[in-house]
Amino acid sequence: MEIIIFLCICIIVAVSLHFIKKLGNSKQNIQSPPGPAALPVIGHMHLLSSTMHISFKDLASKYGPIMLIRTGATTSYVVSNGAIAQEIFKTQDIKFAARPEFGGSDYQIYKDNLFSTLDYGKQWSFLKKICMMEILSNQQINQFADIRKAEMMNLLKVIAQHSETGCDVGLEFTALANNVISMMVMSTRCATNVDETAQIKEIARGITQLSGVLSLGEAFPLLKWYDIFGAGRKVKVLLLRFDALMDGIISKHEMDIRDGKRERTDMIDILLRISEDKTSELKLTKADIKGLFLDLFLGSTEETSAALQWALAELLNHPKAFKKLQDEIDMTVGLNRLVEESDIPNLPYLHAVVKETLRLHPSLPLVFRKCREDSKINGFPIAKNSRIVVNLYAINRDPNVWEDAAEFEPERFLINAINVIGHADQEDMKGQNFSYVSFGGGRRGCPGANLATSVLHITLAALIQCFYWKIKGAEKVNMEEGAGFSVPMAHPLVCYPILRVNLSDLLQIN
Repeated sequence: MEIIIFLCICIIVAVSLHFIKKLGNSKQNIQSPPGPAALPVIGHMHLLSSTMHISFKDLASKYGPIMLIRTGATTSYVVSNGAIAQEIFKTQDIKFAARPEFGGSDYQIYKDNLFSTLDYGKQWSFLKKICMMEILSNQQINQFADIRKAEMMNLLKVIAQHSETGCDVGLEFTALANNVISMMVMSTRCATNVDETAQIKEIARGITQLSGVLSLGEAFPLLKWYDIFGAGRKVKVLLLRFDALMDGIISKHEMDIRDGKRERTDMIDILLRISEDKTSELKLTKADIKGLFLDLFLGSTEETSAALQWALAELLNHPKAFKKLQDEIDMTVGLNRLVEESDIPNLPYLHAVVKETLRLHPSLPLVFRKCREDSKINGFPIAKNSRIVVNLYAINRDPNVWEDAAEFEPERFLINAINVIGHADQEDMKGQNFSYVSFGGGRRGCPGANLATSVLHITLAALIQCFYWKIKGAEKVNMEEGAGFSVPMAHPLVCYPILRVNLSDLLQIN
């Protein structure tokens, strides 16, 4: 009863504030971008589904490429056009290089250390430099190629055991991504170390699941202030567990370094070296190190797993594309050895399949920015601290740019494709073609894009080389999208893998 009374008070206060604000800003609203009619208190929430990127895309078809959308007390400018995205990611990048805080930030013990949400400034630039030049540089990613290969081979062995029972490939892809990140970060696999990395996996999943509840705090600030559902407290407990685990892992690394027991340099070793560098422009603290790794575990695992599932699902639903890719691998690599990362540059159709998958199913369909100073977008004034939402999903499916925009057609990315608009090259993967933005763009584009695509290419190639696939209980995969930041599949992708090679021999050869 107390909660009901409290919510009623919240609604009354919110309605009052809404009309006061509406009266006070009537002149400013004349210059605002178009948008649907809003209801008191909830704004446009009644028009939005759990797959918000799709709702925004549908609304944009009626109200234009830049809209004003209100969810409760939060107002956002939603962009659904590549040309306008270019203003944000390139032309005025510095003005939109900040990210807004979300409902759970008050419970985020790494609020001042989390690279993904840190405000733009010297600290953020310092951490970005470390990411791009040290732990996620092309050179460093190449040095971890044997880890990706070993985990990919483990994945093939596990999948091969499910030829009769069927395999939920989503679970196995998540395990693969977790193990790759864990080995790169701390030289330990999630599957073998229950006391450390498996707990981190559990913590990351818990934080992700609670994020939706926390986001209600943006729409209704009183929920945020009083943490009525307890999600904030639960997140803080999970983060404190993560903090304690990382303290133990870092201490063990420091001890092994002192004793000369480190056989291989991982990411923690690299960051500990930087933290001890007295000539460094800024001091890298242990909290910074833990924040960087929390970002890696939260972002990389689910996004990589989802992308692999969407790629395999699209190929299963398009047998001609599946066969074309399998034929390309057979001609280039053959069936007597396992595909290697060195083969990837010689597999153009594989690159086209990955690009087309990320076009239709970007790893993060919505990208959030905060305006750092008064500006204009597409002629509309944008006040300082305004929230911008760039709908990558809508941009990548813009029918004015892409022919048959909703269709899976990898051929559109082949250099010699005929009569196909929307051709893209390697620069597109870096967010330089603003009609194709699968990892964001500008200063705050995803720093892990190269790592993600490396895992995608080699894993997908091996899955197609080694197996035929049958869909469990259906002729086609159900492509319904689920709710979540990385847009997972709404239904588990369960398949029967059928070996087409002597896997034991291939694994021994490699």
